[in-house]
Amino acid sequence: MVVSRGFDTSAGGLEGGAKLDTMRSFYRLLRLPIASAETRCRSMTIPSADASRTPAENKEAVLLVDDEQPILDMYTQALMPHFEVQRCTSARDAEFLLRKKKFKVVVADHQMPGGNGMSFLVRCREEYPHMQRVLVTGFMKPEMLLRSVNEAALFRYLLKPVPIGDLIKVVRDAAKM
Repeated sequence: MVVSRGFDTSAGGLEGGAKLDTMRSFYRLLRLPIASAETRCRSMTIPSADASRTPAENKEAVLLVDDEQPILDMYTQALMPHFEVQRCTSARDAEFLLRKKKFKVVVADHQMPGGNGMSFLVRCREEYPHMQRVLVTGFMKPEMLLRSVNEAALFRYLLKPVPIGDLIKVVRDAAKM
């Protein structure tokens, strides 16, 4: 599923309080105020790319790929003020979108159903060598990270949980390349 105009805050089919509890948990991990989780979970929307940009603005396009909707929501919220953000919940959907639009940076989760982010980023390196690639992973195996950096020519890798400030800084730095 490709999401670019709004949020599906169903958090994997969770309803009401369970959805809010999921968002609270992620906000605790990121050390954000819990009140922010409640507000964003209930009322967060993203304007369309056309509505959010004036002709004078020239935001770089960033593609986020992650199968976890609450994480995509937080990453999108953090990056929207700085970039034009598109989101996909699978590598397959991301590859489809890459054929239609040019992106400066792609940020992909390592483990996703139907294919891993590392393999996706290796394919991105081959087909879109000027696009910067960032891998988000929960694993700290040095040999896996070294292989990822070498095979996918990663700009950076980020370890989960990713502090929002670090995400913004890494994507900004990657977009400058």
